[in-house]
Amino acid sequence: MSDPLANIPLSAIRVFEAAARLGSFTRAAQELGMTQAAVSWQVKALEQRLDQPLFRRLPREVQLTTAGERLARAATDAITGLRSAVSDITDAGDGVLSITTLHTFANQWLAPRLGGFQLAQPGVAVRLDTLARIVDLRREGVDVAIRSGQGLWPEMEAVSLFPSAMTALGTPQAVARLGRSPTPQDLVAAERVGSTEEWAQWFGAAGVTPPEDAPDAAPRIAADAQALEISAAMSNHGFALASPVLFGADIAAGRLVQPFEIYWAEGRNYWLVYPRDRRRTRKIAAFRDWLVERVKADPAAMRLNATRRAPGSLATAG
Repeated sequence: MSDPLANIPLSAIRVFEAAARLGSFTRAAQELGMTQAAVSWQVKALEQRLDQPLFRRLPREVQLTTAGERLARAATDAITGLRSAVSDITDAGDGVLSITTLHTFANQWLAPRLGGFQLAQPGVAVRLDTLARIVDLRREGVDVAIRSGQGLWPEMEAVSLFPSAMTALGTPQAVARLGRSPTPQDLVAAERVGSTEEWAQWFGAAGVTPPEDAPDAAPRIAADAQALEISAAMSNHGFALASPVLFGADIAAGRLVQPFEIYWAEGRNYWLVYPRDRRRTRKIAAFRDWLVERVKADPAAMRLNATRRAPGSLATAG
């Protein structure tokens, strides 16, 4: 019996898979580094070899035919398997794990623990970048990302770490000024750092409505990173909204105090993210397993994870 793949070049299957997955010859061309005309020619040649159409050409997009859908499922599975196998093989000589995450997460939580990973994996060096912009893991040579979100990134596997919940943190002096039995209402008139909108969300979770006629009580400093706002709050002996996990070391050392078990989470978590077809790559699997264990060893992270699983929402008093 003749092999039905004998006269079909793998390059044509690769082009077809990209066009089917992206629903566009133009986007497939961009991903593969080809011209749109070359993608169209490869697909047309494949259709001629199979003697049936695989796409319906529409003015601004292409849609799979029934035959195209069947071939697309098989092609995606095959290409994914090949990518994974090639990654596993080439990873043996690749001793660098590239991580992108946000400034506060890197400085406050990840960097102090990375020495443990390198002790456990002496053959893997780590390159850590703190980039706030969206990073294309496939195109930019980055292995994994740690980001805050809902975990819904196309073609990516996302491992939940802990909720990106924020609570009010202040210096011991700031908390002492609230009195012996402080309430969330007391923070309305306290020295606060951060955006008015985020504080409004936290006050809402606490059941407090800040008075609109108290402009002097509004925060006067806001930044684009929790670490910067916490630094400002510590300098001014005030309060800022931040993650009790990321600033767990400061809380444990007494530099910061969390006066209330009230969180604002906005339904978001911190996630470890990497391409789904690279889940078995050794350096990524090793980092994933190590990171999950580090989260389990962090009491603050586990407390937030337990709060998330409890009845109700993190956006309520705990």
